[in-house]
Amino acid sequence: MGRVSGKIALVTGAAQGIGEASAVLLAREGATVYLTDIQDDKGRAIAKRIGGTACYHRLDVRDEDAWQRVLALVGQKHGRLDILVNNAGIIGMDLGPQDPENATLESWRAVHITNADGTFLGCKQGLAWLKKSAAGSIVNISSRSGIVGIPNASPYASSKAAIRNHTKSVALYCAQQKYPVRCNSVHPAAILTPMWDPVLGEGPEREEKEKSIVAGTPLQRWGTAAEVAQAVLYLASDESTYVTGTELTIDGGILAGSTASPKASDAE
Repeated sequence: MGRVSGKIALVTGAAQGIGEASAVLLAREGATVYLTDIQDDKGRAIAKRIGGTACYHRLDVRDEDAWQRVLALVGQKHGRLDILVNNAGIIGMDLGPQDPENATLESWRAVHITNADGTFLGCKQGLAWLKKSAAGSIVNISSRSGIVGIPNASPYASSKAAIRNHTKSVALYCAQQKYPVRCNSVHPAAILTPMWDPVLGEGPEREEKEKSIVAGTPLQRWGTAAEVAQAVLYLASDESTYVTGTELTIDGGILAGSTASPKASDAE
C-alpha cells in the first residue's frame, strides 16, 4: 500500500514546481489529489497526466469565497479532507525593487496577500473539513527566507516568516481544541523551480547566477522539487503522527553555516 493510501489531499499552486511535484508524489502514494492553481491549462494538464482520481480546480488563494467553494466540493464528495498543502506563493521580483528601502507598499501587499494571507485562509477554511479526518495534516510551504533575512526580497522573507510562525499557532490551536490535525512547515532553499526565473533571467547571465548560488550551498548543487515533495509526503503521512508545529529545512546545508574550516595553525 502507498504511504497515503485512501487519503484526500488538496495542493495549492500545483501547476508547477514544488506544488506539482507534491501532487504527483501524493497521488503516486495512493491519495486522491485535488490540484489547485490559477494557471488553469497547466493545472488541468498535470491532473490529466497523473490520471486516476486526480482532478484540477481553479483556486485563487487570496479569495476566501473561492476557498469555501473548492473545499465544499471536496467535503460534499468525501466528507472530509486529510491533507492540505499550502504551497501557492510568489517572490515578487517582477513587481519592482524588493529591498526594504525601495519596495513599494503595493508590492509588499501583493506578496503578503498571496503568501501569508493565502496560507491563513487555507488553514482557516481547511480546518472545517480537516477536523473530520481521523488524522489530518496541514503542510505549509515556507522558505529558508522565513528564518533569515533576505535584503533584496524583504516582502517575500517577511511573508514566509509569517507562514513559519502561523504554522506553530495553528498546531497549538488544533492540539488545544483536541482536533486530530497536525500542522508543520517546510523550508526549502536553492530549489530550482520556475519561481526562480525572474531572479535568474536568461542567457549567459542566468548560467553565472546559477553557478553563484550553487557555490554558496554546502552540497554544491541545486535541490529539486521532487526532494521537497518527499518532505511533504512524510509530514502528510501517518509516519509523522507525533510531529506538529515543527519546521523541516531542505536547503542543502545553507542554514547549517559555512563549510569553511580553520587551518590547524589558526586553531592552535
